[in-house]
Amino acid sequence: MTPGPVPAGVADAAALASIHAAAFPPKEAWSATVIALQIETPGSFALLDTRGGMILARAIADEAEVVTIAVRPSARRRGVAHGLLAAAMEMARQNGAVAMFLEVDVENAPARALYGAAGFRQVGRRRRYYSNGSDALILRAWLTPDGGAPDDGE
Repeated sequence: MTPGPVPAGVADAAALASIHAAAFPPKEAWSATVIALQIETPGSFALLDTRGGMILARAIADEAEVVTIAVRPSARRRGVAHGLLAAAMEMARQNGAVAMFLEVDVENAPARALYGAAGFRQVGRRRRYYSNGSDALILRAWLTPDGGAPDDGE
């Protein structure tokens, strides 16, 4: 089997939760129940990379959102997150979304670099959003073929 993102469903919730738990502090890790509920939400989808990564996203109308993305520490710096993000962006595009949003800790330089390389740009900020008191940056990427805004050429 070629490594890379594949669709995941409720039956994969335990595997997704295991990856999430390895990637996040215990108080921030999501349970299999929470992940299954997220997958069951209309417009939501999950992708699993058997090398140790997962992403949950949703696409509603013309907007999509990355709900969470996680990669096991042992699988980092191997293109897993990049592949998951690219696949989620394509899936959202196929579901009619023209823009994708996400939130990232202002202090998370590796994640910010990943998102920047994928075309995400800051469009907002949530002050003291995370439990550690740090701000969340709100990022957006256009899902158009040229990466620009669909109407105004942004």
